[in-house]
Amino acid sequence: MRALVYHGRNDIRFEDVPEPEAGPGEAKIRVGYASICATDIEEWKYGPTYITSIPTVMGHEVAGRVADVGDGASGLAVGDRVMVDNVLVCGVCYWCQSGSQATCPNMEVAGLGRDGGLEEFMTWPADHLIKLPDSVKDEEAPLLEPATVAVHAVRRSGVQVGDSVAVLGVGTVGALTVQAFRAAGAVVYAVDVRKSSLDMATRLGADEAVDASAGDAGERLRELTDGIGPDIVVETAGAARTPLDAFDWVRRAGTVVLVGIYAAKPEADFNVIVGKELRVIGSVAAGAGDMRAAVGLAAEGKIRLGELVSDRISLDRVIPDGFERMAAESKDVFRIVVSPDA
Repeated sequence: MRALVYHGRNDIRFEDVPEPEAGPGEAKIRVGYASICATDIEEWKYGPTYITSIPTVMGHEVAGRVADVGDGASGLAVGDRVMVDNVLVCGVCYWCQSGSQATCPNMEVAGLGRDGGLEEFMTWPADHLIKLPDSVKDEEAPLLEPATVAVHAVRRSGVQVGDSVAVLGVGTVGALTVQAFRAAGAVVYAVDVRKSSLDMATRLGADEAVDASAGDAGERLRELTDGIGPDIVVETAGAARTPLDAFDWVRRAGTVVLVGIYAAKPEADFNVIVGKELRVIGSVAAGAGDMRAAVGLAAEGKIRLGELVSDRISLDRVIPDGFERMAAESKDVFRIVVSPDA
């Protein structure tokens, strides 16, 4: 069976691995599509950071069809279309018991701690497979995983209906975050320097797209909010400068949610945080219920996934046409989806 296997920094290989079999409580999935995430690129170029087991089959954004069901697995049948709810937590530690499953120290994630979906078949606990509605197409289904990141950020933010929210960085996660906050009843402003990203934000429902390369984006956000500044600023770009912009642009006593993964280490003036009495929140991955919420929003049309699929490639081309293209400075894509059958 073919798979993309992580062996270490700058060492990923397309190779043959044994085909897995469903164990007790598991289902075997024939992968339909997996998508390539910026985190995958970070792990390849700078990791291992989040990868906890080497070698590991990569791919944490995965959907497919049930090919077999192990003993004790219920609620699934061969042929079911499913999304992999890719975060497994222990359920018994302090953090799980207190409702902060995303910080469980025993967490395992598909493609990072257990074999993921950049392969022909994978196995996963049946109770972490979510049946897909007909309205979600096979090729767009893997984008439900980054949608959970957006849903989790909304929950962490404490947003209220009518709040003003600025999303800094409109890549895939940023575009999904725009939609998730809109679904929560917020007025959402998208900020980026790339025309393609600003156009995407507009198509997906942003109340205004602010071009940070064409003037003072902070001043424009204040104009849009009666001189006050956004109630919430969500940083999804992962750039060195954008967290500092978030602290500057959010209103006094506002909230900053940091979602981006940072290759560089930004330096902040903490006096800004103290002086403005900001609430600064980290938001990573997803917690209990976030994947089901994302599936529900997609089924209702409140989160649109298909427009973020920029290309479709075969598994045997995933390194040159996927990873290398995603790693390029002039990256011209949102998500590339990979099919083992292409």
